[in-house]
Amino acid sequence: MRCLLLASLIALATLPAIAIAATPAAGPLDLETIMASPDWIGHPVESPYWSVDGRSLYYALKRDGDSVRDLYRLGANDGAGGKLDPAAMAQAEGPAVFDRGHTHAAFLLHGDVFLVDLASGHRTQVTRSPQPESAPQFSADGRALQFRDGNDWYSYDLASGVTAPAAVLKFADDPQANQPDALERQQLETFSTLLEIKADRDAHRTQQQTLAAADPGRVPQPFWLGDKIKAADTELSPDGRWMLVVAEPAHHGDGKSPDVIHYVTDSGYTEAEPARNYVGRNDPASQSLLLLDLASHKVWPLKTDNLPGIKDDPLKAIRTQTIAALEKSGHDDEAKALKAPDVRPVTISGDGNGGGIAWSDDGNQAAVQLRAVDNKDRWIASVDFATHALVSQDRPHDNAWINWSFNDFGWLKDGRTLWYLSEAGGWSRLYVKPLDGAAKALTDNSKFEVSQPQLSTDGKWFYLLANKLAPYSYDVYRVPSSGGELTRVTQYEGVDSFTLSPDGKQLAVLHSAPYMLSQLAVQPSAGGTPRELTDTMKSGFAAHAWIQPQFVAVPSSHGAGVVYAKYYGPAGETDAAASRPAVIFVHGAGYLQDVSKQETYYIHEQMFQNLLVQQGYVVLDMDYRGSAGYGRDWRDAIYRDMGHPELEDLLDGKAWLVKHHGVDPKRVGIYGGSYGGFMTEMALLRAPGEFAAGAALRPPADWVTYNHEYTSNILNDPQLDPEAYKTSSPIEYAQNLRDPLLIEHGLIDDNVMASDSIRLYQRLVELHKKNFWISLYPLERHEFEHADDWYDEYRRIDELFDTYVKGQPK
Repeated sequence: MRCLLLASLIALATLPAIAIAATPAAGPLDLETIMASPDWIGHPVESPYWSVDGRSLYYALKRDGDSVRDLYRLGANDGAGGKLDPAAMAQAEGPAVFDRGHTHAAFLLHGDVFLVDLASGHRTQVTRSPQPESAPQFSADGRALQFRDGNDWYSYDLASGVTAPAAVLKFADDPQANQPDALERQQLETFSTLLEIKADRDAHRTQQQTLAAADPGRVPQPFWLGDKIKAADTELSPDGRWMLVVAEPAHHGDGKSPDVIHYVTDSGYTEAEPARNYVGRNDPASQSLLLLDLASHKVWPLKTDNLPGIKDDPLKAIRTQTIAALEKSGHDDEAKALKAPDVRPVTISGDGNGGGIAWSDDGNQAAVQLRAVDNKDRWIASVDFATHALVSQDRPHDNAWINWSFNDFGWLKDGRTLWYLSEAGGWSRLYVKPLDGAAKALTDNSKFEVSQPQLSTDGKWFYLLANKLAPYSYDVYRVPSSGGELTRVTQYEGVDSFTLSPDGKQLAVLHSAPYMLSQLAVQPSAGGTPRELTDTMKSGFAAHAWIQPQFVAVPSSHGAGVVYAKYYGPAGETDAAASRPAVIFVHGAGYLQDVSKQETYYIHEQMFQNLLVQQGYVVLDMDYRGSAGYGRDWRDAIYRDMGHPELEDLLDGKAWLVKHHGVDPKRVGIYGGSYGGFMTEMALLRAPGEFAAGAALRPPADWVTYNHEYTSNILNDPQLDPEAYKTSSPIEYAQNLRDPLLIEHGLIDDNVMASDSIRLYQRLVELHKKNFWISLYPLERHEFEHADDWYDEYRRIDELFDTYVKGQPK
């Protein structure tokens, strides 16, 4: 559910401006203001990075009035600088990489590659091409700068200034290597001239191969890899000797996809737009690895069939049950299609879901991270260049699903020791492992998560983000790469991300708070007083007396320990009679953490909670089971059972409000968007009578129609595990509706399609249900972008709660 993870953050970043409202420092809130363009709030600092010399920091900031990002540069010591004009932009730098001797740096700017001599400061533009280059890296000996264009790699020789392809990949059969068939042989035997022509052609080819092998100044001979595959990724070793090619079938079917229909268009005609596939309708293509020796011009397949567990079937019990049911009902072809493969397919390409390739700095070692297509295993394997084989180094397994997060890995500076994150112990921890030795955890087994590991320039320290102090408190910590104490470096409790300076002595820190968007500071990397560099919040927003959320622990009545939540209530609150109305807000994304001291993804919703409190409600926002930040078991609790453990947690939240805050149990509303909309529907349909009313925004109503990447993790494929989908889909419980339900959906949503809500609406019509409504927005996708629609959406929610929660009509 990759798009859902960032739904409100992206909405905040892309909202176009209308007239900018200004909230007074004091006085009541109003819906028009809080749902206006967020330009009146301010903008978060985005994507900071260090200059090549480590003296300045660059960052991006959205303009008022449109979605354009401007580039800024500030001095790290004095904060001097500001927005770069077009002329200054031409002299800017991009995020830099350095050679091992720290004599040169390279970066990308407007898609081209630049080289900097660190001693003289001289800058050389290496490329000027219409297509963007990427991934600059220095060769192990520092004599060349390597970069890629798509999946093609090039090497720029620093001494000669010559750029040449590192390898030429041809995804076709070698036309000169085909052996003549019977007819061709007959032709050659019959016509001596044809035989002479062929001999001459072969002689030229042999000469070119001989000359190419002896002359490094020539373009290398192509690797003919056949027309049955295509490249999903390629990675060149720093020493220029090897290339790893991630291959997948050339003609993997796209599968059938639904259309998104645009009703309000420039042309005045309805227009159709293809969207993503449904889960299980086109599984990811199985990928494979090729090892190319660029020196000897040889190719070896790196087989995966020796990886531990690769031939197991972790879904055997479910598979057996489903196949038996299909065979019993006479669907033999469908049953046959569900037979387990002999070797489980894997994906390798680095797509954020647990794959990728990492080379040691010297190019002598490579590690590959592979993920099973069935989502149950991930492997880190090293490459044995002598035997041309993969050697398993780590295999985290999860009976539910392997997390797509916490998949960082790489090499220590010795080039022989791997480091990686793993949830194998129940929480994300940092490990190191020599190739021929045992793994050692660098972070202890306490119940906290670590992420974003960065190895210091000298290789002595790992810096990482951790919520060790409390689940909702994030700071930068560091630990020696050889093992030792984990030490807290920052004191914000709301760090979003960080980056080390080129010399490793300073940290650039993005930090935030519940009513402060990400701001940039610099501090010593060993700890110390930070220097704040930015304040991009607008005065009207910053001056308002916003309600600070209280971080509370709600006891679970189902053995889950406690459920952390944010409580919004009036200042100076005293005990109240059991008559107060309340609202429970349910965050989206499923695997997302909203209960933290960082900025929330849901800035509009947070302001709406303030408005609700102003109107007499209290509000609770819970990190129900399935949320991020609380370890593997908290995430896995929803496996094959979406909407059930989470509902238990929400009902515990309601009971806590009744017990501790004078809430009338008959006057509790619920709302949320995306996964929060799904949970709103599940709450009303699986616990009728518990909530006075609910508003479901862009909700998945039937998981069979959601995407593969997110859904198959939690519910497997629908063909294989249909019961999990029936258990987890609101449409299956439509007959239970008895409480008012408002559904709101963007008509051009290409993440959760509007058809989900329309199908549920039709089901409720056919069931003769009452008090349900649907509001559709013709120009909105999943993340709403237009202030008018934000206002209309929340006006309807406000009126729903005012009528059915606060008013409680009979």
